Amino acid sequence: MRRQHSERADRLGADTDGLPLRRPSTVQLPPLPALIASLGVPGEVEFPDGRVLPTGDGDPAFRVTFRSPGALYTSLTGLAVGRAYVDKEIEVCGDFGALLDLRTGLRSGVDLTQKLRFAFHFLRSTTSMNARAINQHYSLGDDFYLSFIDRRYRFYSHGIFQSDDESLEEASEHKLESMFTSLGLEPGMRLLDIGAGWGGVTEYCGARGVHVTSVTLSEDSGRYIRRLIDEKGLPGEVFVEDFLDHRPIEPYDHAVIYGVIEHLPNYRRFAVAAWDVLRPGGRLYLDASAAVEKYTMSAFAREYIWRGTHCFLSVQDIIQELLIHGFELVDLRRETHDYELTIQGWAQRLDAARDKIIAGWGEQTYRAFRLFLWGGAHAFRTNRLQAYHLVAQRRADRGPRLGLTRRLAQVVGSLR
Repeated sequence: MRRQHSERADRLGADTDGLPLRRPSTVQLPPLPALIASLGVPGEVEFPDGRVLPTGDGDPAFRVTFRSPGALYTSLTGLAVGRAYVDKEIEVCGDFGALLDLRTGLRSGVDLTQKLRFAFHFLRSTTSMNARAINQHYSLGDDFYLSFIDRRYRFYSHGIFQSDDESLEEASEHKLESMFTSLGLEPGMRLLDIGAGWGGVTEYCGARGVHVTSVTLSEDSGRYIRRLIDEKGLPGEVFVEDFLDHRPIEPYDHAVIYGVIEHLPNYRRFAVAAWDVLRPGGRLYLDASAAVEKYTMSAFAREYIWRGTHCFLSVQDIIQELLIHGFELVDLRRETHDYELTIQGWAQRLDAARDKIIAGWGEQTYRAFRLFLWGGAHAFRTNRLQAYHLVAQRRADRGPRLGLTRRLAQVVGSLR
């Protein structure tokens, strides 16, 4: 038994000093270890006193180590367990993803403080407030994100996979191909890139003769894209400003917004602004991570990853606003599995760059993003989250553009 235990410990990178393994009784265990044991996944739970208990049958896929007695009694909420992991009260060795079904036994809702903070940001949403939220997330710098996202076009949003074994770089190329074809782009056209990231659209479309205007709230993003334009001689320009404040001299032929609508939850304002910047017949290509309920967000992500008014796309709501603000829907496609593969690829690359990230940004940052990315892959795999892309075309008429009075009248009139 000791030899078997030692071999298991070696595989998981942990030392248990030869203490015996015992089959757990979930009735006798503290709540969180009991929840882990109830999964039935082969693994090991190590207690602060060095005891190691097996979970499930077969070779262990993971080991969860509780560093202190207090960690054993961590509250069964997503935020509390995530915080304990980030603060190194709980250690996980082995297959991190094998543990993520724990989420089914955890309470995931945001607390009152987070709700009030979100409401304040939403109601007081301004360019400066939006910029502050964006810059807070991206304050880690380009090198941090470029350590795990695709290296060809540098997208911090999902790619499109033609097979599960394609690379992130290939998936990003397919994403651009989809957009280029859907918009019918041709040399000489003017394309607006809303929330331009690290210039993937500028690099791809600019090389094909399309003039790309990038709008971003991030100074780092603006500098990166300007350098890209200069070094590669691409047709394009950059504005560091809120898209909702962007006023072009003449309308654009088409527009693209990759993974940015999550930062623009006021769909009415977005739809009005999009109609205003496009010529009649101009198309909008939009993709995003999505949830069934618009303001759904894990408390952990709200605390550690995305502050401000970030929330997942609500497909039904964005379509309604586009339709009543002068657009027609051309295409809608589900890309949930594509996002699962993308964020799983990011998580694997983050783990591969562990030592570099800890050295440059600290272990807490590594742990927070590790949980965020592996948790995201699990969310898409279990349909907690979805992903879509849609294409909408601007009509010549502005649409009914319902005001608050007419909207309320419609609601009242629909009651039976």
